[in-house]
Amino acid sequence: MKKLTLLLSILFIVNGFAQDDYRGEGPYSQLIIRGITLINGDGSPPRGPIDIVVENNIIKRIQVVGYDGIPINEDRRPKLIEGGRELDANGMYLLPGFVDMHGHIGGRAQGADPEYVFKLWMAHGVTTVRQPSGRPAKELKRQSNALEIVAPRIFDYTGFGSGSDEPISTPEMARAWVRKNAQNGADGIKFFGAEPEIMAAALDENKKLGLGSACHHAQLSVARWNVLHSARAGLTSMEHWYGLPEALFNDRTVQNYPLDYNYQNEQHRFEEAGKLWKQAAKPYSEHWNNVMNELLELDFTLDPTFNIYEASRDLQRARRAEWHEDYTMPSLWKFYEPSKISHGSYWHYWGTEQEIEWKKNFQLWMTFINEYKNRGGRVTTGSDSGFIYQLYGFAYIREMELLREAGFHPLEVIRSATLNGAEALGWDDKIGSVQIGKLADFVIVEENPLVNLKALYGTGAIKLTEDNEVVRVGGVKYTIKDGVIYDAKRLLADVKAMVDAEKAKTNWELKQPGIKD
Repeated sequence: MKKLTLLLSILFIVNGFAQDDYRGEGPYSQLIIRGITLINGDGSPPRGPIDIVVENNIIKRIQVVGYDGIPINEDRRPKLIEGGRELDANGMYLLPGFVDMHGHIGGRAQGADPEYVFKLWMAHGVTTVRQPSGRPAKELKRQSNALEIVAPRIFDYTGFGSGSDEPISTPEMARAWVRKNAQNGADGIKFFGAEPEIMAAALDENKKLGLGSACHHAQLSVARWNVLHSARAGLTSMEHWYGLPEALFNDRTVQNYPLDYNYQNEQHRFEEAGKLWKQAAKPYSEHWNNVMNELLELDFTLDPTFNIYEASRDLQRARRAEWHEDYTMPSLWKFYEPSKISHGSYWHYWGTEQEIEWKKNFQLWMTFINEYKNRGGRVTTGSDSGFIYQLYGFAYIREMELLREAGFHPLEVIRSATLNGAEALGWDDKIGSVQIGKLADFVIVEENPLVNLKALYGTGAIKLTEDNEVVRVGGVKYTIKDGVIYDAKRLLADVKAMVDAEKAKTNWELKQPGIKD
């Protein structure tokens, strides 16, 4: 049976079950989605049954057509015009398209090409992605907007200084680079840190141009420039959490580095990072509150990417995730394995002590993020997949689960994944919630994701039926982007075919690190 499945997968590729052939269905002059329960991105509770009318990619009507458990009166339903398309979604749940605020479009080191990455994202309902540096995306962005490829909408935040003929060493050079970046059509800038006067100049120039910005406050610069410095200078969002504990220090100016620490040794780097939050001010203390309140006043966005660090607190869970078997490319699996070269593969000798520190780290980190949300702060959902055993698409859903663990109500999780991301990108008038006048970006699923977020995974959720049969339910049914309907399970099948073909070509099978033939 396995050989037959593998052969069929290869035939799918050979016979054209690939990007050039499957481009979804539509767009249509009119699309009516029938009978859904709407879970909007604005925090409102579910309601339905509802029919949604889309005309030329614009939501024109959101019509309540009945009551829970009562047959729908067909006379109340919007009428289909000639040439329109009906999508029967009776009993299903519809959400706004998801926004991944930290999505790298693959990488050469991982052997992950854009088609593979895009289809994994789209199969999990991700219709918009912010790429914070990485693969040049200008042409991919154009192709996505033109519906020439199956891909999310792309917002490209260029890595600060990339493409420069020489290192940026003066404020004048920083301003000139920022202006050129805007002229090249970038949507914003991704910073890792720099000399304070250079950061201040670059952020000031970027703010004048009205572009977005994000920063991973790397340890090499954070001792003199933390999150508060960035936010005051005009940074619009931060990634991960680096730079935030440093802003919360009471009794030190640098983290408690061991004296034999080496930043180029990633086990050192990530092991010590797991001890950082306990060096910061205690939750709800005066300094902790002051930092939070200032960030709130500055309308600053936090994009925590919890999932990308989860292997640090439970390595076995991350590397044994069930989707790796079918959907992780051999080259990507190799990249994940312990290495002194591959970024994020810091499992040189990772054990119980490191994981316990990281579990405590998560508790303190999550406390800050949840309270920031409670006080009205904007928290978004980002995955940073392609590293540390986190796979595109699947990791995005895991990020939702971790926001839930942090204390978010499921409706708050959905708002983080939709409207909050749209607001952070300055696109909340177009996407992020289901409202008349907005674009037709939707996620449709047969199970209620508020009851079980696992129903959004491509591998679905395990359920025991009343007949004592163990089944898989859920997985996104349809992803709709710009009014085009995509069969999410077909996209996943396409990804599996790519992976199977690569396995056959290289005679490879997935094995856990250190296990020999």
